[in-house]
Parts: sequence; C-alpha cells; structure tokens
Amino acid sequence: MGALDDMLSGRPYDAGDPVLVALRRRAQGLLRRYNATIEGDDPAILGELLGTWGGAVIRPPFHVDYGRHIHFGPGCFVNFSAVFLDVAPIRIGARVQIGPQVQILTADHPRDPARRATGEESGRPVTIGDDVWIGGGAILLPGVSVGPGAIIGAGAVVTRDVAAGATVAGNPARPLR
Repeated sequence: MGALDDMLSGRPYDAGDPVLVALRRRAQGLLRRYNATIEGDDPAILGELLGTWGGAVIRPPFHVDYGRHIHFGPGCFVNFSAVFLDVAPIRIGARVQIGPQVQILTADHPRDPARRATGEESGRPVTIGDDVWIGGGAILLPGVSVGPGAIIGAGAVVTRDVAAGATVAGNPARPLR
C-alpha cells in the first residue's frame, strides 16, 4: 500500500511522500486560480479541485490540502476564508451553510513527540449531515460527525459528535438547552 492509501484509511503516513506532495501541489495550483477570482466567478475550477462539487457556492479565499477528498451535497454555501484539511474524507450533506473562517480538520498527529518529529501524520474523516448551519470561526476536529439539522455556534470547537437537530456552542462545544 502507498502513502495515499494509508492516509485515506486513517493509518499513519508520511506527508512528504512524492505522490502526496504532487497531489497537494496540484490542489494549490487550482486554488491559486480560484482564489484570484472575484466571488468565485470561475466555479469550473471547483469541479476540477473537489471530489464532489455539487454546485456549492464557495467564496474565496478557500484553502484545502488536496480538495479531491471533499464531497459536497447540493445547495451548499461556504463563506470567506474556509480551511478544509482533507487528509481523510470530508462529506458535507445537502443545503449546509458554512460561515466565514470555518476550519474542518481531518489531519491528526501523534501525541508522542518522538513520533511527531518523524513527520508521521494520520487522519480521521469528518461527516456533516443535511441542513447543518456552522457559524463563523467554528472548528471541527478530526473524526467528528454532525447530524442533520444541527447548528454549530460561531467560534465553537467541535471535539465530539453532534446529534441531529442539536445546537452546540463553546470550547469545547456543548449542547445548548
């Protein structure tokens, strides 16, 4: 198995692997073109960049590692300066609204400093259900799932799964009553 297979399966991998470096460079080239547009007026670039675009409206600047591991359902909106680190799949349901400066992070690193020093990384997927609203500046950490209809408050740090229809806020994010 290669580094790409290891990365996508959640096994430790070397981010400096030449295949992964080439895939990131490809994504960065596409992002340079997209981020130079005014309000994303060349959406065909997103079709090249993303695994599944679904017609999502994404306001530049937009930042990803690979892009190809991000999958949007129809009717999604992403506001300015979003960061999606997609070393594992990011699956976003239909009609999801994502505020400015939201970070969706699948990349993780060993807790042991000696292993971390070797450059070892891993990742866990993030899944977001239909009709979710994610407020500005929220951060979703590796491995979380957000149920349909949930609301993530602005600035929340989501460290655990969010139930369908729940509203969470804070750091770490907790359900609001």
